[in-house]
Amino acid sequence: MVTVIDLNSDLGESFGAWTMGDDAAILKLVSSANVACGFHAGSPASLLSTLRAAQQQGVTIGAHVSYPDLVGFGRRNMDVASDELTADVIYQIGALQGLARAAGSEVRYVKPHGALYNTIAHDERQALAVIEAILAIDSSLPLVGLAGSHVLKLAQEKGLKTISEAFADRAYHADGSLVSRREAGSVLHDANIVAKRMLQLVTEGGVTSIEGQFTPIQADSICVHGDTPGAIEMASQVRQLLEAQGIMIRAFVA
Repeated sequence: MVTVIDLNSDLGESFGAWTMGDDAAILKLVSSANVACGFHAGSPASLLSTLRAAQQQGVTIGAHVSYPDLVGFGRRNMDVASDELTADVIYQIGALQGLARAAGSEVRYVKPHGALYNTIAHDERQALAVIEAILAIDSSLPLVGLAGSHVLKLAQEKGLKTISEAFADRAYHADGSLVSRREAGSVLHDANIVAKRMLQLVTEGGVTSIEGQFTPIQADSICVHGDTPGAIEMASQVRQLLEAQGIMIRAFVA
């Protein structure tokens, strides 16, 4: 049984006067923060504010890189040329590194966002472009990806450290893939059910799929989304239940 697990959340997604999520509240519950880099969300001032808050809470910071898609919140598929995608990812990591340094912290890992995350799980060309970007800017940065996905194997072959991730509020297919957000039941909203699923994940090594089958999932980190309705309550219940069972919440990067 796993006795230590990381809780992460996607933060820094506000833009100017437009606010998404409650970063201050979620930062009290998670151990790692995937901070937007301006391509799908996040204005410089809001990002700096989130980074400072994360530093104050002792939360580890990661670069949440994306396709250049502010209008679509990074959730639209894009057929980006490899060299362009590599440059985009380098640019985003570099920008967040600068802001993090100003906040007295540093970027410790990379987690792709939205459509990019889902695409590189199976698209080898784009996966390699992202991997090359990390190798080019800082090969010590681990890559966070969907547990069991091909991108993690590719990254390991290229010498990168990898972190396998599971999603607290998302439904899974029996093959370990996420149920598309376009399908009914893809996002879970009952905080009690979500917390019990994550306890099952940690103690039994998997969850029940949307098809009703037990699906093995080996995860180093659990993502609790900060922008879904009831996100704070959900993250709180997940943390409370895991800690009540003697499971320590700790960042995967010290």
